[in-house]
Amino acid sequence: MFRNVQVSGLPENDSLEAADVDEGENRRMMMTDMMSSMSSPVMETMDMEKMQACMDACMACEQACTMCADSSTGEDMGRCASMCATTADMSMAMMRMMMRPMGMHRESMMAMLEACAMMMRACGEECTSHEGMHDQYRMCGNACMAAAEACDAMRMSMTA
Repeated sequence: MFRNVQVSGLPENDSLEAADVDEGENRRMMMTDMMSSMSSPVMETMDMEKMQACMDACMACEQACTMCADSSTGEDMGRCASMCATTADMSMAMMRMMMRPMGMHRESMMAMLEACAMMMRACGEECTSHEGMHDQYRMCGNACMAAAEACDAMRMSMTA
C-alpha cells in the first residue's frame, strides 16, 4: 500500500510513508508560494525556500522536544526534560516569527535564529548523551541538530 521513503535529513531508520512525503511537499510549496506573494521590503531579500525549510525543521524540533520532555521523567532526567521544554518553546516562537513577514525586523530575526540554534545544539547534545537509554533521545537529538543547521542556513542567507 505505502512504501517507505528516505527523507533528506533523517537517518536511514527514520523513514516516512510516501503519502506523508507527498502531502508535506504540497503543504511546503503552498506556504512558500503564500510567503512569496506577500509584499514587504524585508521579504524581497529573503530566501523563501530556506525560510520554509527552517520553519519545517523548527516544527519537527518542537514536536520531538515536546514528546521527549514529556517522557523524560526518570531519575536524573530533569535537566534533559527542562532543556527539551525550553527548546520546544523557542522553536515554536521562531517558527511563528517567520510566519509574520509583514512585521519582520531583520536584526531581531537574526538574533533569534542565532539564539535558537545555540539552544537547539545544547539540547541536541544533552538528548544524544542519553541515547543509550531509549531511541527517543537519539531522534530528538537529531531533530534538534537539523533545526540548528536550518536556523544557521537561514541566518547566513540573511547576511548575504
